[in-house]
Amino acid sequence: MKVYKNPNKSEWKALAKRPVLEQQTLENIVKDILEDVKMHKDKALFKYAEQFDNTKLESLKVEHSEIEAAIYQVPEDLKQAINLAKQNIEKFHAAQKEKEQVIETTKGVKCWRKSVGIEKVGLYIPGGSAPLFSTILMLGIPAKLAGCKDIILCSPPNKEGEIHPAILYTANLVGIKKIFKAGGAQAIAAMAFGTESIPQVYKIFGPGNQYVTKAKELIQQQGVAIDMPAGPSEVLVIADETSNPSFVAADLLSQAEHGSDSQVILLSDNEAIINQTLQELDKQLPQLSRKNLASEALKISRAILLNSMNECIEFSNLYAPEHLIIATNNASDYIEQITNAGSVFLGKYSCESAGDYASGTNHTLPTNGYARNYSGVSLDSFVKKITFQNLNEEGIKNIGPAIELMAEAEGLDAHKNAVTLRLKTLK
Repeated sequence: MKVYKNPNKSEWKALAKRPVLEQQTLENIVKDILEDVKMHKDKALFKYAEQFDNTKLESLKVEHSEIEAAIYQVPEDLKQAINLAKQNIEKFHAAQKEKEQVIETTKGVKCWRKSVGIEKVGLYIPGGSAPLFSTILMLGIPAKLAGCKDIILCSPPNKEGEIHPAILYTANLVGIKKIFKAGGAQAIAAMAFGTESIPQVYKIFGPGNQYVTKAKELIQQQGVAIDMPAGPSEVLVIADETSNPSFVAADLLSQAEHGSDSQVILLSDNEAIINQTLQELDKQLPQLSRKNLASEALKISRAILLNSMNECIEFSNLYAPEHLIIATNNASDYIEQITNAGSVFLGKYSCESAGDYASGTNHTLPTNGYARNYSGVSLDSFVKKITFQNLNEEGIKNIGPAIELMAEAEGLDAHKNAVTLRLKTLK
């Protein structure tokens, strides 16, 4: 992890840059996969399962018997942990439901907005080295609360042609029944275009590797909505003399272990805390099962000493992190200054892992600087907002003349006439 001491503000933009992946080759590979699945449907998915997942599938759909078997394979204590997380996530997301308000803008003119669940949504759940069953809670729960009628889940199979039991248990717990064995860019293509087995959806959610991310980006250009643009996972931690270096190091490593392309940033106004955190990284890293991935991520990560905590917040807003941890005793003092972040963790006991699993907030968040203009997944991500208006006789009389004048000024005679005819009948 490279250390920078009091860099000039002119250098901040360069320090806030993410690692850049080679895009053209990646895009060409993914385009070919998308086109193949669009043309050959299930046949292409079976081929890619053999090529990428090293398994020969007989069926893409997960049968009820497989779900039942998986339920018995999940340890009881893990089931209880998943249930606790489910309760908290449901509580937080259910509170996001809006009550419809009918607003009378002018006497006789009533307007309101109604939230309607997106009918068909697709959830992509990674299942390789880290089967992210927690993401099912983060996506499936708000999808159910929003009233989405058709929820499709895709996750890659292992070499035995099976999906991880915890993924099947969690999907069943949330109430998702349409589960398919498909991973990577080919799964995104299947949900975007539809195949003989996998239904087409209107919006696709979920994290994934660079191939999945590129596939989501490309299918968005073809009219299928996605949750948000994404890149590798990231965390930015702000620490001062009140911070616990071992906690800070653990938080940095918890994000670094996601993958070699993950980036972690440490900001502080205290050089001693930076040095102590780096020492803790050296102690904790060798103990990790994914230490090789975390070690690679640390090579593209930075510790930056700045002149003040206010500068730390300023740099963080420039970076716009997916996860922001303010690991200080007075973390709440900085809330009003935070303008760009996916999710914020306040205080030394608010570890990023809490948001990833069980605090109740959603862990599907904007990365790669998109926190400047995107929010994380919420109940709103699964609904459309439809506006309604109702004008009675008094209403059209009150605003009709204004509409006529505006339409005439824009040269839209038919617009004006639609009002004029109505007003004439009321004279």
